[in-house]
Amino acid sequence: MADRAVGVPFAKEGIPFIAAPAGVTLLAGWLSWPIVAIGAALLTLFVAWFFRNPARVAPQGPRLVLAPGDGKVIAIEEEFEPRFLKDRSIRLTIFLNVFDVHINRIPCDGVVEDVQYQPGLFLVASKPEATIKNEQNALMIRTSEGAKVLCVQVAGLIARRIVCWVSAKDRAIRGERFGLIRFGSRMDTFLPIGTVVKVGVGDQVKGGETILGELR
Repeated sequence: MADRAVGVPFAKEGIPFIAAPAGVTLLAGWLSWPIVAIGAALLTLFVAWFFRNPARVAPQGPRLVLAPGDGKVIAIEEEFEPRFLKDRSIRLTIFLNVFDVHINRIPCDGVVEDVQYQPGLFLVASKPEATIKNEQNALMIRTSEGAKVLCVQVAGLIARRIVCWVSAKDRAIRGERFGLIRFGSRMDTFLPIGTVVKVGVGDQVKGGETILGELR
């Protein structure tokens, strides 16, 4: 899997959203509409900030699982995952607000066994029922030692577009970019029972840098 976004300051999918208010800013300035120009300029800055694409250095270790996105850990639960793993697992939920980086990153090394998109609702992403009911995209990764790690992009109240750049059978490389969710969302990571969890509820994490856990 090639990391398609290396060295690009903004996610490609965000360019039209940045260009639109930037164009309004220029037009309003040319027409001498200062209030409109200032408002459009501020919107341009906000959208550019939302789609920013910072470089990250992934910690090394054969069994490490990294955060797939920036945000706040709002839940760590042991539960049965009925759709993909069909087994008990540890779910770590990260909530991304509109000010967090929304580029998503591969949590561990391995092979992408499956990618499944599921249409759904747009409930507030922090609600527990969003795990099942919201629009989402699931990425199933199997490590070289056979462990299954499930990473799910979940849309939220404002987020209405999930983007995924990988496909089944792609090589998964820890820390590389694999997609994004536009305008507020959450990331669910399901880890095997027995994984040593390295974060707690309330922690702020960085995608591709923060260690969520170490596989058994």
